[in-house]
Amino acid sequence: MSYKQYWGNIHEQSDKLQELLSSYWHQYSDFGNWQFWVVLASLVLPLVLLYFTVDRTRIFEVFFFGYTVHMLWAYIDIALGRSGYLTHTFFLTPLLPNATNITASILPVGFLLLYQYCTNHQKNFYLYTILLSAVFSFGLAPLEHHFKFIDSRKGMSLFYIFLIDIGITLVAYWVTRLLVKAKAAAYRTAEKER
Repeated sequence: MSYKQYWGNIHEQSDKLQELLSSYWHQYSDFGNWQFWVVLASLVLPLVLLYFTVDRTRIFEVFFFGYTVHMLWAYIDIALGRSGYLTHTFFLTPLLPNATNITASILPVGFLLLYQYCTNHQKNFYLYTILLSAVFSFGLAPLEHHFKFIDSRKGMSLFYIFLIDIGITLVAYWVTRLLVKAKAAAYRTAEKER
């Protein structure tokens, strides 16, 4: 098959998949279904909580951490979905990634508030990350599975979700701490030059 034929076939199959997802969404996941409202609430409520609880004196640092968690989880979730390991079966719209409520709100806000708490109160971030990852992986994910909000296949287990949670959060933590150190060093250098 030629390059042009491959891409013609890919576009054709992509259009068919989008039509199928739209049809499914209208039947099982749109405004007339309770699942839609659960997904919407799980997107909006953590963001409302964040508005009232974020440390505004450190907002850029804290939001950078949350943004990093969001981006890493969004890409990993897309990869897991495309490879058939983990599928979110109810979603806001077929135009956005299926797990937008989870990867853009619940997980980033949860870990962001954890980061803020641990760094403000000198708590062991690693220990608290393990605990919150366990809550998300062994508490929230089984609920999602029970109510058929997620479908796992090919050996994907709660333990793997737990490990992914920890891995993503630690990478976000290390990148954020590196950024904070770089900012402090730049500030010290600017102060010396005055």
